[in-house]
Amino acid sequence: MIRNLVSFTALALALGTAAQAQTAPAAAGSTDYPTKPIRMVVPFPPGGGTDILARLVATKLGESAKWTVVADNRPGAGGTLGITETVRAAPTGYELVMGQKDNLVIGPWLYKNLPWEPTRDLTPIAHVAYTPVLIATSANSRFKTLADVVAAAKATPGTITYGSPGNGTSIHLAGDLFEKASGVKLVHVPYKGSNPALMDALSGNVDLLVSSVPSAIGQIKSGKLRPLAVTSARRSSSLPDVPTVAESGYAGFDVSTWYGLFAPAGTPASVVTRVNAEVNKLLAMPEMKAAIQAQGAEAEALSVSQFNKLFRDDYAKWKGIVEASGAKIE
Repeated sequence: MIRNLVSFTALALALGTAAQAQTAPAAAGSTDYPTKPIRMVVPFPPGGGTDILARLVATKLGESAKWTVVADNRPGAGGTLGITETVRAAPTGYELVMGQKDNLVIGPWLYKNLPWEPTRDLTPIAHVAYTPVLIATSANSRFKTLADVVAAAKATPGTITYGSPGNGTSIHLAGDLFEKASGVKLVHVPYKGSNPALMDALSGNVDLLVSSVPSAIGQIKSGKLRPLAVTSARRSSSLPDVPTVAESGYAGFDVSTWYGLFAPAGTPASVVTRVNAEVNKLLAMPEMKAAIQAQGAEAEALSVSQFNKLFRDDYAKWKGIVEASGAKIE
């Protein structure tokens, strides 16, 4: 009887332990991640390129991986407020942020006294997409090619104007780099956002528009805006007939904006690897590529190490670009 009692007790303990293991929440970093909703901070207002991409990724992760991912807009200070909130979160894998070049690579060199340093306080997880900068003009403009712009700027230096979404953005700095590459002097007119710059370019109040492709592609398709060049190394699949700046005579010119998921530093490596794999799986799907292309961007999957290298290399590179441009936050 004693032997039976001992056996029964051992069995009960074993069953209890097994039941507890089945009902206990999995720790972050385990193979069962995630066991609860994931919050994805969007550090810009609804409706912009970053927001659209973030919600697209969140929705598709729900469909393919059966994860619950909630996009949460936290705009302000050029995207740095949402980054700050993410940096301060616990590194459990349940707080992510959709970052991009402007707020993670350029912003830190523009804003004083940020409470974080991106390469120290954030972990790159998954690259999602990139988009070139576009140089365009009104359909009624005298400029038919980028060469026309350069010729006019050399003939009358300081008279050709271009509008951008604001001082210190990657778009403004792309314009500044083009001035340096072509040896011309243009007049930068900063606006508070892409749409006001676009409207003034359409009306002829500025000669050129320097913009992201998503912000301008609607007016290009309607025939109101004439694209002259894109600044990426490769042509945009959204605008395959538009030459690159490099093809227009400035070899090696390559400026684009990237978007990707980050987490607080210290997030378990197993979580980082898992999220990277799931996002890259999405980016391989034809319907996902098409959805991103429809926004004027290009889907691009990278490994964790590749994205980390891109992030760190860009951060070091753009310090000198920002300083040389004299860009300041007003």
